[in-house]
Amino acid sequence: MKIGILTGGGDVPGLNPCIKQVVNQAVDRGHEVVGFKRGWGGLLEFNRDDPDSLLQHVLPLDKMIVRKVDRTGGTFLHTSRTNPSKVKPSAVPDFLRDPEHPEAEAKDKSIRDFTPHVLKNLEYLGIDTLIPIGGDDTLSYGERLHSEGFPVVAIPKTMDNDVYGTDYCIGFSTAVTRSVQFLHQLRTSTGSHERIAVVELFGRNSGETSLISSYLAGVDRALISEVPFDPEKLAELVMIDKKTNPSNYVLVTISEGAHMKGGKIVEYGEADAYGHRKLGGIGEITGEALKKITGQGIINQRLGYLMRSGAPDALDLMVAFNYASLAVELVSMGVSGRMVALRDGTYTHIPMSHVTSGLKRVDVDELYDVKQYRPRVRHVLGKPMFLY
Repeated sequence: MKIGILTGGGDVPGLNPCIKQVVNQAVDRGHEVVGFKRGWGGLLEFNRDDPDSLLQHVLPLDKMIVRKVDRTGGTFLHTSRTNPSKVKPSAVPDFLRDPEHPEAEAKDKSIRDFTPHVLKNLEYLGIDTLIPIGGDDTLSYGERLHSEGFPVVAIPKTMDNDVYGTDYCIGFSTAVTRSVQFLHQLRTSTGSHERIAVVELFGRNSGETSLISSYLAGVDRALISEVPFDPEKLAELVMIDKKTNPSNYVLVTISEGAHMKGGKIVEYGEADAYGHRKLGGIGEITGEALKKITGQGIINQRLGYLMRSGAPDALDLMVAFNYASLAVELVSMGVSGRMVALRDGTYTHIPMSHVTSGLKRVDVDELYDVKQYRPRVRHVLGKPMFLY
């Protein structure tokens, strides 16, 4: 069989090891593997009539090519947030700009669906099965191809750990590990200056990264995407924390998707192909509010891409390798329309339709104190490794 593989959405540690294991396992089983560059963008931008386009968007993969890639983070195939079913006029490749192009369907005046073009490219390249590695956005387009009859086996990754249907996504453990390390390191400057540190962490809709990182690092208050907060109440709490800390400082974490009561999520820029605008800035806004209310010195720090940079930790290596092995096993068995997953500590696979059938969010009642703005793990017995 000829297997196509791609990575979409945000990069996370563990992608390269996952790609390597797919290639190694597939080759050992007698399959051929090709990588598509820049996620779904590679399949959208590939021009069958241009020989140079093959070199730009398609990369044949073998054991020698992937031999060292697992030693670094990120994805050597590169990534994008392209959605071939929702392409704005400005993003249409030049060779597809003909309004009468037969390989596109008009969704409305501003959006075109190039799924027919993608399917023809897959047929032209002789791809039998696709293995997309991504979050719910990337995998939702994989589900679209599956619904069109093309075989797909998906692998979940996201540092927010919010793909519905699986207990774990590649990248989450390393993101939490990095965050805990940086939070502890930030104590030195915050304590030296006796200030309040507000640390903004990635997390659009799910606050799990902020919740678990703050839980493990023992921070004073943690603001998450799921619970709007009152800055006046937060100021009251952090002043109590500051006075009761012998070193006279406070650490507060905040998810980038958090928002104040009565306020909105801080977004900016144009929406991407999946309808998301960029996030970031709520930490600084919250810090300014605390400074105004308390009169205290503030340290504002965004961890941002530092959370997802560098090599993966051992857990992300383990899961990346095993997800890859399971995906190739399913492909070899002729199984498709599935996403590999971890459920109740066991490797398994579920219908891809699960990805778009629900939302994975923090169980606030079980894991969070909405009055104190901090983690509160009420029960551990029976909980999964990462508590939700």
